[in-house]
Amino acid sequence: MNEFLKDKKVNKKKLLQFGFREENNKFIFTTYLLNNEFKLSIVIDSKGNLNTRLIECATNEIYTLHLVKMSQGNFVGQIKEEYNYILKRIQDECFEPDIFKSYQAKKLIEYIKLKYNNELEFLWEKYPQNAIVRRKDNAKWYALFLTIPKQKLGFDDKNVCEIINLKANDIDKIVDNKSVFPGYHMNKKHWITIILDNKVPLDFIKNKIDKSYILAKNSK
Repeated sequence: MNEFLKDKKVNKKKLLQFGFREENNKFIFTTYLLNNEFKLSIVIDSKGNLNTRLIECATNEIYTLHLVKMSQGNFVGQIKEEYNYILKRIQDECFEPDIFKSYQAKKLIEYIKLKYNNELEFLWEKYPQNAIVRRKDNAKWYALFLTIPKQKLGFDDKNVCEIINLKANDIDKIVDNKSVFPGYHMNKKHWITIILDNKVPLDFIKNKIDKSYILAKNSK
């Protein structure tokens, strides 16, 4: 049930705007399908887990055929279509991407939001785990958060890591090819990549974000 919400987090304010009501640390939404023949109840708990219950109004019994992949027929097809439409709307309007899980990534995203009032932007449908941050005044990028296999940075390691790309003008001084690298998938004369695995101090990265923000002001 919650697979379609993978790597997403709930926005409680948007749930209320959508029409959910809050009761006992849960958010509840009720609507009707197929010309009021079925009552759909949707509950989202404090952890963002979503559960649904569909009741046939005429019999007051729980209906489940819409959850069976192999079920066919025009009637159940209509129910599936309306049911999935509601869930897709909730997904699009009430949930936000939650891709980056590391402590440092979360702290840096929070830092950027508080200091510069900038949010992550997920620009590429083909690469949903990549996001950019840009200045409001000139729309220039100054940070990218990416999730990539470590082997792309030259390690003999297929495990995935989270990185941040930043503009820099002191690349030769700070690149060590262990935790700080020439910019991955960027101009290596002007960008650096830092692995967000706690080996580089958080304050150091924040300082580099601030400098990247300044450098982006005059970038072409």
